[in-house]
Amino acid sequence: MNAAAGTKSPTTRKTSLYRLRTMGAGGAEDLATMVVPRYLDRDGFHVATVEHGPLQGLLVSGTIAPGAADWCATLAALSGLTVQEENRTSLGLLLVRTDQAVYALSYGMGHLMIDPARIDPGFGIEFAVRCLDKDRITKVRRQIMDARGRTDENSATAGEHIRGFGIEEFGEIVSQISGQITDVPLTFTRDGRRAAHVTGTDRSVKIHLGSSPVDLVEDLCSIEEVCARPNPLPEFEFITQVRPLSPRSERAQQLDARLDLLLGTGDTSRMALAVPGECRDRFEFAEAFRLRLAGRNELVAALDVADLAEAVRARPQGQRLATLRAGRVEMFADTEAADRLSRKVPADQWVTAEIPDGPVHYFYWQGQWYEVGAEYLTAVRRRVSELLARPATVVLPPWSKGEVEAAYNEKVAEQEGYVLLDKDTIRTERLRGGGLEIADVLGPQGQLIHVKRTDSRKGTAPLNHLFAQGRVAVETLRYDLVAREKFVAKLDELAPGHPADRSFAAPTVVFGILLKDGEPMTVDSLFAFAQVSLLHTATALQGMGAKLEIVSIGRGPIG
Repeated sequence: MNAAAGTKSPTTRKTSLYRLRTMGAGGAEDLATMVVPRYLDRDGFHVATVEHGPLQGLLVSGTIAPGAADWCATLAALSGLTVQEENRTSLGLLLVRTDQAVYALSYGMGHLMIDPARIDPGFGIEFAVRCLDKDRITKVRRQIMDARGRTDENSATAGEHIRGFGIEEFGEIVSQISGQITDVPLTFTRDGRRAAHVTGTDRSVKIHLGSSPVDLVEDLCSIEEVCARPNPLPEFEFITQVRPLSPRSERAQQLDARLDLLLGTGDTSRMALAVPGECRDRFEFAEAFRLRLAGRNELVAALDVADLAEAVRARPQGQRLATLRAGRVEMFADTEAADRLSRKVPADQWVTAEIPDGPVHYFYWQGQWYEVGAEYLTAVRRRVSELLARPATVVLPPWSKGEVEAAYNEKVAEQEGYVLLDKDTIRTERLRGGGLEIADVLGPQGQLIHVKRTDSRKGTAPLNHLFAQGRVAVETLRYDLVAREKFVAKLDELAPGHPADRSFAAPTVVFGILLKDGEPMTVDSLFAFAQVSLLHTATALQGMGAKLEIVSIGRGPIG
């Protein structure tokens, strides 16, 4: 109801709210088991049972005073004066039990006291996408779930439509979304004069909650009613199809065990090399990799998932994934490992793996597990099928058994109007002195043809490289004027009068792929993560004005 003019608004406070996972009968479980044990008996911390009106729960609070701030000495040295200030960190945590669940209200740094394994990682996004106003979104943070591994964050102070943030329907994980909510009765909006804003993350909801026991319980009931809605709002449905799992959750630990078993089989058909986000910008310029893994310390010219899996294969069951996580990979721009391109990155972050479990699939990516729903996978397969069905404008002959890639590219280029570009690189300052192949072969209308053969040992790692190569080639031609001028000069030298559009404003990119044994390219023959990567590459190319064609190369006789 609307309050009369001058009536004071109900008291609320913006709070970080977590939903906790219970074990067994939630109503009987000791709430103290959901708190990190060291805080329960720490000096200066207080633990008390709460029974206040309708509110039942557990309160934990305290202050950490580790001593002088670490910047005191620096300020004293700079100013010549005595500086004595102390860091003090306050922690407040209220666990509240309802008929449906257990919630944690965090104040200060109180979230540090929650046992991470108990946090429901889907709660924040689950709530937000069921009540946000699609036209009043203020912030979105998402991760690109492909070889780039990039995190983007975009804001709109006044709020705008969710589609204005450019979120991809496939291949992106939304880890935070903020905006105005509608149709949720809360203490904060009871007077009818204020609109509530929330931030939903993959761990929590930040929202104004009532400051009295009765108001808080009513607010929690309203939040539960929203989460109980069977489906998210149509505009947000695609966001919920991929969600991260807490690393310490029971499901993540079960998946760790299954991946550990898979690493012991030597089968990498459901694994691929995934370049960590921090390495992506310089990966194309890497000439060597330092691999420190399972007692090995060696320099290799190229890295693929089979190298990483084979290094831990002989380890005892239960130790393979742990060994991979303890290993390190370092990139270098030269073959002597003198010009470092990256830090020592955990080896498991270079691996992605798919674990199917009925209609749901799980992906290990960037060192974390993600759950992918059946509807998402169905939509991915539909989009990939559409890509594969596009007619091709080039002819790629059969690939003879025993024929190396260089020889096959020469055979393609023997056709009238085709130009061999394989190993013919261009170099610019933007490329840090490294060479870049714009394509393996140029087609008769200027198509940029990229060719790759896969085999069972390397899984889909060659495809990930192929997709990245096509995208980087178009980015370079579009944004690097020097590179484009050098490529055009090279083309004029190799094939004067070729009809290719020298502006490359709307190029056609062709991925020519030979699968093992020459099997046809279908959604069933592509690793699901590779399908997502392909879709994201197709969208990126479309955004740069490029068209994409995919050609399945057949197997010819022994060469």
